[in-house]
Amino acid sequence: MSDVDGIVLGMGPGGEEVAGRLAEAGLSVVGIDAGLVGGECPYWGCVPTKMMIRAAHLLAEARRIPGVAGSATVTPDWTPVAARIRDEATDDWDDTAAVERFVGKGGTFVRGRGRLTGADTVVVDGRTFRAKRAVVIATGSTPAIPPITGLSDTPYWTNHDAVEAKELPASIIVLGGGAIGAELAQMYGRFGVSTTIVEASDRLLPSEEPEAGDVLADVFGAEGIDVVTGAGASEVGHDGQFHVTLDDGRRLSADQLLVATGRRVDLAAIGAESIGIAPDARSLPVDERLRVTEGVWAVGDVTGEGAFTHVAMYQAQIAIADILGESHVPADYAALPRVTFTDPEVGSVGLSAEAAERSGVDVSTSVVAVPNTARGWIHGPGNAGVIKLVADRGRGVLVGATAMGPSGGEVLGLLALAVHARVPIEELRSMIYAYPTFHRGIEDALRHLE
Repeated sequence: MSDVDGIVLGMGPGGEEVAGRLAEAGLSVVGIDAGLVGGECPYWGCVPTKMMIRAAHLLAEARRIPGVAGSATVTPDWTPVAARIRDEATDDWDDTAAVERFVGKGGTFVRGRGRLTGADTVVVDGRTFRAKRAVVIATGSTPAIPPITGLSDTPYWTNHDAVEAKELPASIIVLGGGAIGAELAQMYGRFGVSTTIVEASDRLLPSEEPEAGDVLADVFGAEGIDVVTGAGASEVGHDGQFHVTLDDGRRLSADQLLVATGRRVDLAAIGAESIGIAPDARSLPVDERLRVTEGVWAVGDVTGEGAFTHVAMYQAQIAIADILGESHVPADYAALPRVTFTDPEVGSVGLSAEAAERSGVDVSTSVVAVPNTARGWIHGPGNAGVIKLVADRGRGVLVGATAMGPSGGEVLGLLALAVHARVPIEELRSMIYAYPTFHRGIEDALRHLE
Protein backbone atom coordinates (compact mmCIF):
# COMPACT_ATOMS: atom_id res chain seq x y z
CA MET A 1 0.00 0.00 0.00
CA SER A 2 1.24 3.47 -0.91
CA ASP A 3 0.30 6.40 1.33
CA VAL A 4 -0.17 9.77 -0.39
CA ASP A 5 -1.81 13.05 0.51
CA GLY A 6 -4.42 12.96 -2.21
CA ILE A 7 -5.97 10.63 -4.76
CA VAL A 8 -7.89 11.93 -7.77
CA LEU A 9 -9.99 9.28 -9.43
CA GLY A 10 -10.72 10.50 -12.96
CA MET A 11 -8.55 12.99 -14.84
CA GLY A 12 -11.03 14.88 -16.99
CA PRO A 13 -11.06 18.69 -16.88
CA GLY A 14 -12.11 18.92 -13.23
CA GLY A 15 -9.99 16.05 -12.00
CA GLU A 16 -6.92 17.25 -13.85
CA GLU A 17 -7.36 20.73 -12.38
CA VAL A 18 -7.71 19.42 -8.83
CA ALA A 19 -4.80 17.00 -9.13
CA GLY A 20 -2.49 19.58 -10.70
CA ARG A 21 -3.30 22.34 -8.23
CA LEU A 22 -2.88 20.08 -5.21
CA ALA A 23 0.46 18.87 -6.57
CA GLU A 24 1.57 22.47 -7.11
CA ALA A 25 0.64 23.15 -3.48
CA GLY A 26 3.20 20.55 -2.43
CA LEU A 27 0.92 17.61 -1.73
CA SER A 28 1.77 14.12 -2.93
CA VAL A 29 -0.99 13.37 -5.42
CA VAL A 30 -1.89 10.32 -7.52
CA GLY A 31 -4.11 10.87 -10.53
CA ILE A 32 -5.83 7.75 -11.87
CA ASP A 33 -7.63 7.26 -15.17
CA ALA A 34 -8.04 4.43 -17.66
CA GLY A 35 -8.70 6.93 -20.42
CA LEU A 36 -7.00 10.06 -21.68
CA VAL A 37 -5.91 12.81 -19.31
CA GLY A 38 -8.15 15.76 -20.09
CA GLY A 39 -11.20 13.57 -20.53
CA GLU A 40 -14.12 13.98 -22.89
CA CYS A 41 -13.86 17.72 -23.55
CA PRO A 42 -10.58 18.04 -25.48
CA TYR A 43 -10.80 14.70 -27.29
CA TRP A 44 -14.46 14.04 -28.13
CA GLY A 45 -16.47 16.92 -26.73
CA CYS A 46 -16.16 20.68 -26.53
CA VAL A 47 -13.02 21.25 -28.58
CA PRO A 48 -13.30 18.93 -31.62
CA THR A 49 -17.07 19.26 -31.96
CA LYS A 50 -16.81 23.04 -32.03
CA MET A 51 -14.21 22.72 -34.79
CA MET A 52 -16.73 20.63 -36.70
CA ILE A 53 -19.48 23.16 -36.05
CA ARG A 54 -17.26 26.08 -37.03
CA ALA A 55 -16.60 24.44 -40.39
CA ALA A 56 -20.31 23.83 -40.90
CA HIS A 57 -21.10 27.45 -40.02
CA LEU A 58 -18.68 28.63 -42.71
CA LEU A 59 -20.54 26.57 -45.27
CA ALA A 60 -23.85 28.06 -44.13
CA GLU A 61 -22.54 31.62 -44.29
CA ALA A 62 -21.25 31.05 -47.82
CA ARG A 63 -24.70 29.81 -48.84
CA ARG A 64 -26.21 33.06 -47.52
CA ILE A 65 -24.20 35.21 -49.94
CA PRO A 66 -26.72 35.14 -52.83
CA GLY A 67 -29.11 38.04 -52.58
CA VAL A 68 -26.91 39.82 -50.05
CA ALA A 69 -23.37 40.11 -51.39
CA GLY A 70 -23.11 38.42 -54.78
CA SER A 71 -22.84 34.74 -55.56
CA ALA A 72 -20.93 31.74 -54.22
CA THR A 73 -20.34 28.11 -55.04
CA VAL A 74 -20.06 25.89 -51.97
CA THR A 75 -18.40 22.48 -52.11
CA PRO A 76 -18.24 20.76 -48.70
CA ASP A 77 -15.11 18.75 -47.94
CA TRP A 78 -14.76 16.85 -44.68
CA THR A 79 -11.06 16.07 -45.19
CA PRO A 80 -9.61 19.28 -43.70
CA VAL A 81 -12.02 19.08 -40.77
CA ALA A 82 -10.96 15.53 -39.89
CA ALA A 83 -7.31 16.51 -40.28
CA ARG A 84 -7.68 19.55 -38.02
CA ILE A 85 -9.33 17.43 -35.32
CA ARG A 86 -6.50 14.92 -35.44
CA ASP A 87 -3.60 17.34 -35.76
CA GLU A 88 -4.70 20.37 -33.76
CA ALA A 89 -7.34 19.26 -31.26
CA THR A 90 -6.43 15.75 -30.16
CA ASP A 91 -2.84 14.96 -31.19
CA ASP A 92 -4.45 11.89 -32.77
CA TRP A 93 -5.96 11.04 -29.37
CA ASP A 94 -2.61 11.03 -27.62
CA ASP A 95 -2.49 12.51 -24.10
CA THR A 96 1.30 12.46 -23.69
CA ALA A 97 1.45 16.25 -23.35
CA ALA A 98 -1.30 16.26 -20.71
CA VAL A 99 0.35 13.51 -18.68
CA GLU A 100 3.70 15.30 -18.83
CA ARG A 101 2.01 18.53 -17.74
CA PHE A 102 0.61 16.84 -14.62
CA VAL A 103 3.80 14.96 -13.81
CA GLY A 104 5.75 18.20 -14.28
CA LYS A 105 3.72 19.70 -11.44
CA GLY A 106 4.86 16.91 -9.14
CA GLY A 107 1.98 14.49 -9.54
CA THR A 108 2.03 10.75 -10.16
CA PHE A 109 -0.16 9.38 -12.92
CA VAL A 110 -1.49 5.82 -12.96
CA ARG A 111 -3.25 4.50 -16.06
CA GLY A 112 -5.99 2.10 -15.04
CA ARG A 113 -9.49 1.69 -13.64
CA GLY A 114 -9.50 2.74 -10.03
CA ARG A 115 -12.06 1.51 -7.51
CA LEU A 116 -12.82 2.79 -4.04
CA THR A 117 -12.58 0.26 -1.23
CA GLY A 118 -13.17 2.84 1.47
CA ALA A 119 -13.29 6.58 2.05
CA ASP A 120 -9.51 6.83 1.91
CA THR A 121 -8.47 3.89 -0.27
CA VAL A 122 -8.39 3.24 -4.01
CA VAL A 123 -7.27 0.05 -5.74
CA VAL A 124 -6.10 0.11 -9.34
CA ASP A 125 -4.70 -2.91 -11.18
CA GLY A 126 -3.59 -4.62 -7.98
CA ARG A 127 -1.99 -1.50 -6.49
CA THR A 128 -3.50 0.10 -3.40
CA PHE A 129 -3.28 3.80 -2.58
CA ARG A 130 -4.36 5.36 0.70
CA ALA A 131 -5.06 9.08 0.95
CA LYS A 132 -4.08 10.87 4.15
CA ARG A 133 -5.93 14.04 3.20
CA ALA A 134 -8.39 13.72 0.33
CA VAL A 135 -9.96 11.48 -2.25
CA VAL A 136 -11.54 13.36 -5.15
CA ILE A 137 -13.92 11.54 -7.50
CA ALA A 138 -14.08 13.01 -11.00
CA THR A 139 -14.99 10.02 -13.12
CA GLY A 140 -17.24 11.87 -15.54
CA SER A 141 -19.96 10.30 -17.64
CA THR A 142 -20.40 8.16 -20.73
CA PRO A 143 -23.06 8.06 -23.46
CA ALA A 144 -26.38 6.72 -22.19
CA ILE A 145 -27.46 4.00 -24.62
CA PRO A 146 -31.22 3.35 -24.44
CA PRO A 147 -32.49 -0.24 -24.24
CA ILE A 148 -33.94 -0.26 -27.76
CA THR A 149 -34.61 -3.68 -29.25
CA GLY A 150 -31.79 -4.68 -31.60
CA LEU A 151 -29.66 -1.56 -31.04
CA SER A 152 -26.80 -3.30 -29.22
CA ASP A 153 -26.31 -5.68 -32.17
CA THR A 154 -25.63 -2.85 -34.63
CA PRO A 155 -22.51 -0.73 -35.35
CA TYR A 156 -24.16 2.50 -34.22
CA TRP A 157 -22.13 5.64 -33.50
CA THR A 158 -21.74 7.64 -30.33
CA ASN A 159 -20.16 11.08 -30.22
CA HIS A 160 -16.74 9.38 -30.12
CA ASP A 161 -17.27 7.75 -33.50
CA ALA A 162 -18.68 10.97 -34.93
CA VAL A 163 -15.60 12.95 -33.91
CA GLU A 164 -13.14 10.30 -35.07
CA ALA A 165 -14.75 9.77 -38.50
CA LYS A 166 -12.45 10.40 -41.46
CA GLU A 167 -15.40 10.24 -43.84
CA LEU A 168 -19.06 11.18 -43.51
CA PRO A 169 -21.93 8.85 -44.39
CA ALA A 170 -24.34 9.69 -47.20
CA SER A 171 -27.26 9.62 -44.77
CA ILE A 172 -27.68 9.49 -41.00
CA ILE A 173 -30.36 9.21 -38.34
CA VAL A 174 -29.62 11.05 -35.10
CA LEU A 175 -31.41 9.68 -32.04
CA GLY A 176 -31.73 12.47 -29.51
CA GLY A 177 -32.66 16.10 -30.01
CA GLY A 178 -30.76 17.54 -27.08
CA ALA A 179 -27.63 19.67 -27.36
CA ILE A 180 -25.26 16.99 -28.71
CA GLY A 181 -27.75 15.53 -31.17
CA ALA A 182 -28.89 18.93 -32.45
CA GLU A 183 -25.36 20.27 -32.90
CA LEU A 184 -24.18 17.23 -34.82
CA ALA A 185 -27.36 16.88 -36.88
CA GLN A 186 -27.03 20.43 -38.19
CA MET A 187 -23.34 19.92 -38.88
CA TYR A 188 -24.10 16.79 -40.92
CA GLY A 189 -26.85 18.50 -42.86
CA ARG A 190 -24.60 21.40 -43.82
CA PHE A 191 -21.96 18.97 -45.11
CA GLY A 192 -24.49 17.44 -47.46
CA VAL A 193 -25.45 14.39 -45.39
CA SER A 194 -29.14 13.45 -45.66
CA THR A 195 -30.08 13.88 -42.00
CA THR A 196 -33.04 12.95 -39.82
CA ILE A 197 -33.15 13.86 -36.13
CA VAL A 198 -35.50 11.97 -33.80
CA GLU A 199 -36.53 13.28 -30.38
CA ALA A 200 -39.00 11.42 -28.16
CA SER A 201 -40.15 14.63 -26.47
CA ASP A 202 -42.53 16.99 -28.20
CA ARG A 203 -39.77 19.39 -29.26
CA LEU A 204 -36.06 19.73 -29.92
CA LEU A 205 -33.90 20.87 -27.00
CA PRO A 206 -36.47 19.65 -24.44
CA SER A 207 -34.48 21.03 -21.50
CA GLU A 208 -34.62 24.55 -22.94
CA GLU A 209 -37.49 27.01 -23.34
CA PRO A 210 -40.16 25.83 -25.83
CA GLU A 211 -39.53 28.85 -28.06
CA ALA A 212 -35.93 27.74 -28.59
CA GLY A 213 -36.93 24.26 -29.74
CA ASP A 214 -39.59 25.65 -32.06
CA VAL A 215 -37.21 28.12 -33.72
CA LEU A 216 -34.53 25.45 -34.14
CA ALA A 217 -37.01 23.04 -35.74
CA ASP A 218 -37.94 25.72 -38.26
CA VAL A 219 -34.28 26.39 -39.03
CA PHE A 220 -33.56 22.68 -39.44
CA GLY A 221 -36.52 22.28 -41.77
CA ALA A 222 -35.35 25.19 -43.91
CA GLU A 223 -31.91 23.57 -44.15
CA GLY A 224 -33.36 20.26 -45.31
CA ILE A 225 -33.02 18.32 -42.05
CA ASP A 226 -35.99 16.08 -41.29
CA VAL A 227 -37.20 16.66 -37.74
CA VAL A 228 -39.21 13.98 -35.94
CA THR A 229 -40.51 14.84 -32.48
CA GLY A 230 -42.95 13.15 -30.15
CA ALA A 231 -41.82 9.68 -31.18
CA GLY A 232 -39.03 7.48 -29.86
CA ALA A 233 -37.29 4.50 -31.41
CA SER A 234 -38.67 1.08 -30.51
CA GLU A 235 -36.47 -1.15 -32.67
CA VAL A 236 -33.25 -0.92 -34.66
CA GLY A 237 -31.99 -3.28 -37.33
CA HIS A 238 -28.93 -3.29 -39.57
CA ASP A 239 -28.37 -5.02 -42.91
CA GLY A 240 -25.75 -2.71 -44.34
CA GLN A 241 -28.16 0.12 -43.70
CA PHE A 242 -29.78 1.07 -40.42
CA HIS A 243 -33.53 0.66 -40.08
CA VAL A 244 -35.21 2.41 -37.17
CA THR A 245 -38.80 1.67 -36.24
CA LEU A 246 -40.47 4.42 -34.26
CA ASP A 247 -43.06 3.78 -31.57
CA ASP A 248 -45.72 5.32 -33.79
CA GLY A 249 -45.02 2.71 -36.49
CA ARG A 250 -42.96 4.84 -38.87
CA ARG A 251 -39.78 3.31 -40.28
CA LEU A 252 -36.64 5.27 -41.10
CA SER A 253 -33.55 4.10 -42.95
CA ALA A 254 -30.04 5.56 -43.30
CA ASP A 255 -26.42 4.56 -43.80
CA GLN A 256 -25.48 5.48 -40.24
CA LEU A 257 -27.10 5.88 -36.82
CA LEU A 258 -25.84 8.28 -34.18
CA VAL A 259 -27.08 7.72 -30.64
CA ALA A 260 -27.09 11.00 -28.71
CA THR A 261 -29.66 10.33 -26.03
CA GLY A 262 -27.85 11.76 -23.02
CA ARG A 263 -25.11 10.83 -20.58
CA ARG A 264 -24.87 8.54 -17.57
CA VAL A 265 -22.54 7.92 -14.66
CA ASP A 266 -21.43 4.48 -13.47
CA LEU A 267 -21.08 4.51 -9.69
CA ALA A 268 -20.97 0.72 -9.46
CA ALA A 269 -17.72 0.68 -11.44
CA ILE A 270 -15.96 2.93 -8.91
CA GLY A 271 -17.13 1.12 -5.79
CA ALA A 272 -19.46 3.85 -4.55
CA GLU A 273 -21.09 1.43 -2.14
CA SER A 274 -17.88 1.46 -0.08
CA ILE A 275 -18.65 5.06 0.91
CA GLY A 276 -22.35 4.47 1.51
CA ILE A 277 -23.68 5.45 -1.91
CA ALA A 278 -26.04 3.14 -3.82
CA PRO A 279 -24.20 1.81 -6.88
CA ASP A 280 -27.25 2.47 -9.07
CA ALA A 281 -27.62 6.11 -7.98
CA ARG A 282 -27.82 8.68 -10.78
CA SER A 283 -25.05 10.82 -9.26
CA LEU A 284 -22.92 11.39 -6.18
CA PRO A 285 -24.63 13.68 -3.67
CA VAL A 286 -22.35 16.57 -2.71
CA ASP A 287 -22.72 19.48 -0.33
CA GLU A 288 -21.89 23.12 -1.01
CA ARG A 289 -18.19 22.31 -0.45
CA LEU A 290 -18.35 19.40 -2.92
CA ARG A 291 -17.96 16.88 -0.11
CA VAL A 292 -19.55 13.45 -0.50
CA THR A 293 -18.50 12.29 2.93
CA GLU A 294 -15.63 12.97 5.32
CA GLY A 295 -12.41 13.00 3.31
CA VAL A 296 -14.14 12.48 -0.05
CA TRP A 297 -14.97 15.18 -2.59
CA ALA A 298 -16.49 14.95 -6.07
CA VAL A 299 -16.47 17.28 -9.08
CA GLY A 300 -17.83 17.23 -12.60
CA ASP A 301 -20.51 15.17 -14.33
CA VAL A 302 -20.54 12.60 -11.54
CA THR A 303 -22.15 15.16 -9.19
CA GLY A 304 -25.23 15.55 -11.37
CA GLU A 305 -25.00 19.34 -11.39
CA GLY A 306 -24.56 19.61 -15.15
CA ALA A 307 -22.42 17.80 -17.70
CA PHE A 308 -20.41 20.88 -18.63
CA THR A 309 -16.69 21.56 -18.49
CA HIS A 310 -17.34 24.92 -16.87
CA VAL A 311 -19.26 23.24 -14.04
CA ALA A 312 -16.39 20.81 -13.43
CA MET A 313 -13.85 23.65 -13.36
CA TYR A 314 -16.06 25.77 -11.08
CA GLN A 315 -16.46 22.87 -8.68
CA ALA A 316 -12.76 22.09 -8.85
CA GLN A 317 -11.86 25.54 -7.48
CA ILE A 318 -14.19 25.06 -4.51
CA ALA A 319 -12.95 21.54 -3.77
CA ILE A 320 -9.31 22.62 -4.01
CA ALA A 321 -9.86 25.48 -1.58
CA ASP A 322 -11.73 23.24 0.84
CA ILE A 323 -9.03 20.56 0.77
CA LEU A 324 -6.29 23.15 1.33
CA GLY A 325 -8.24 24.83 4.11
CA GLU A 326 -8.65 28.08 2.20
CA SER A 327 -11.73 30.30 2.33
CA HIS A 328 -14.16 29.92 -0.56
CA VAL A 329 -17.68 30.80 -1.61
CA PRO A 330 -20.08 27.83 -1.36
CA ALA A 331 -21.24 26.23 -4.60
CA ASP A 332 -24.30 27.94 -6.08
CA TYR A 333 -25.88 26.84 -9.36
CA ALA A 334 -28.69 29.43 -9.53
CA ALA A 335 -26.97 31.18 -12.43
CA LEU A 336 -25.57 28.16 -14.26
CA PRO A 337 -25.01 29.14 -17.92
CA ARG A 338 -25.19 26.68 -20.80
CA VAL A 339 -24.86 27.03 -24.55
CA THR A 340 -25.97 24.80 -27.40
CA PHE A 341 -23.75 25.60 -30.37
CA THR A 342 -26.28 25.21 -33.12
CA ASP A 343 -26.88 28.06 -35.56
CA PRO A 344 -28.58 30.00 -34.05
CA GLU A 345 -26.74 29.47 -30.77
CA VAL A 346 -28.91 28.85 -27.73
CA GLY A 347 -27.51 30.43 -24.57
CA SER A 348 -29.48 30.03 -21.37
CA VAL A 349 -29.01 30.64 -17.67
CA GLY A 350 -30.90 29.87 -14.50
CA LEU A 351 -34.49 28.66 -14.45
CA SER A 352 -36.86 28.19 -17.35
CA ALA A 353 -40.31 29.71 -16.94
CA GLU A 354 -41.77 26.27 -16.28
CA ALA A 355 -39.12 25.40 -13.67
CA ALA A 356 -39.56 28.77 -11.97
CA GLU A 357 -43.31 28.25 -11.71
CA ARG A 358 -42.77 24.76 -10.28
CA SER A 359 -40.53 26.25 -7.60
CA GLY A 360 -43.24 28.68 -6.54
CA VAL A 361 -41.93 31.84 -8.20
CA ASP A 362 -44.47 34.50 -9.22
CA VAL A 363 -43.26 34.43 -12.82
CA SER A 364 -43.30 37.19 -15.39
CA THR A 365 -41.88 36.54 -18.86
CA SER A 366 -41.00 38.49 -21.97
CA VAL A 367 -40.10 37.14 -25.42
CA VAL A 368 -38.61 39.13 -28.29
CA ALA A 369 -37.92 37.67 -31.73
CA VAL A 370 -34.35 38.50 -32.80
CA PRO A 371 -35.36 39.27 -36.42
CA ASN A 372 -37.58 42.05 -35.00
CA THR A 373 -34.67 43.74 -33.23
CA ALA A 374 -32.60 46.39 -34.99
CA ARG A 375 -29.48 44.23 -35.29
CA GLY A 376 -31.48 41.17 -36.24
CA TRP A 377 -33.13 43.05 -39.11
CA ILE A 378 -29.78 44.43 -40.27
CA HIS A 379 -28.17 40.96 -40.07
CA GLY A 380 -30.70 39.44 -42.47
CA PRO A 381 -30.13 35.78 -43.46
CA GLY A 382 -29.24 33.67 -40.44
CA ASN A 383 -30.95 35.97 -37.93
CA ALA A 384 -33.35 33.46 -36.37
CA GLY A 385 -33.65 33.49 -32.60
CA VAL A 386 -35.41 34.78 -29.50
CA ILE A 387 -34.54 36.53 -26.28
CA LYS A 388 -36.66 35.36 -23.36
CA LEU A 389 -36.52 36.75 -19.83
CA VAL A 390 -37.90 34.96 -16.77
CA ALA A 391 -38.46 37.28 -13.83
CA ASP A 392 -39.51 36.91 -10.21
CA ARG A 393 -42.24 39.51 -10.10
CA GLY A 394 -42.12 39.80 -6.33
CA ARG A 395 -38.38 40.35 -5.99
CA GLY A 396 -38.00 42.32 -9.20
CA VAL A 397 -35.04 40.27 -10.49
CA LEU A 398 -34.35 37.83 -13.30
CA VAL A 399 -34.19 34.15 -12.31
CA GLY A 400 -33.57 32.86 -15.84
CA ALA A 401 -33.06 33.91 -19.43
CA THR A 402 -32.45 32.62 -22.94
CA ALA A 403 -30.46 34.36 -25.64
CA MET A 404 -30.93 32.49 -28.90
CA GLY A 405 -29.52 33.93 -32.09
CA PRO A 406 -26.24 34.84 -33.77
CA SER A 407 -23.60 34.79 -30.98
CA GLY A 408 -26.32 33.81 -28.51
CA GLY A 409 -23.74 32.42 -26.09
CA GLU A 410 -21.93 35.75 -26.02
CA VAL A 411 -25.13 37.79 -25.58
CA LEU A 412 -25.85 35.49 -22.62
CA GLY A 413 -22.98 37.03 -20.64
CA LEU A 414 -24.95 40.07 -19.50
CA LEU A 415 -27.96 37.94 -18.60
CA ALA A 416 -25.86 35.46 -16.65
CA LEU A 417 -24.39 38.33 -14.62
CA ALA A 418 -27.87 39.73 -14.00
CA VAL A 419 -29.15 36.39 -12.67
CA HIS A 420 -25.99 35.69 -10.68
CA ALA A 421 -25.78 39.10 -9.02
CA ARG A 422 -29.57 39.44 -8.66
CA VAL A 423 -29.44 42.80 -10.40
CA PRO A 424 -32.76 44.63 -10.00
CA ILE A 425 -34.72 44.76 -13.22
CA GLU A 426 -35.06 48.52 -12.88
CA GLU A 427 -31.27 48.73 -12.78
CA LEU A 428 -31.06 46.73 -16.00
CA ARG A 429 -33.60 49.05 -17.59
CA SER A 430 -31.50 52.07 -16.65
CA MET A 431 -28.46 50.84 -18.58
CA ILE A 432 -27.33 52.25 -21.93
CA TYR A 433 -27.29 49.47 -24.55
CA ALA A 434 -24.99 50.00 -27.54
CA TYR A 435 -26.76 50.34 -30.87
CA PRO A 436 -26.97 48.32 -33.04
CA THR A 437 -25.84 45.20 -31.18
CA PHE A 438 -27.50 41.84 -30.64
CA HIS A 439 -27.37 42.33 -26.89
CA ARG A 440 -29.52 45.43 -27.30
CA GLY A 441 -32.38 43.00 -27.81
CA ILE A 442 -32.24 42.54 -24.03
CA GLU A 443 -33.40 46.14 -23.69
CA ASP A 444 -36.34 45.36 -25.98
CA ALA A 445 -37.26 42.35 -23.87
CA LEU A 446 -37.02 44.35 -20.65
CA ARG A 447 -39.39 46.92 -22.09
CA HIS A 448 -42.07 44.24 -22.53
CA LEU A 449 -41.52 42.65 -19.12
CA GLU A 450 -44.25 43.34 -16.58
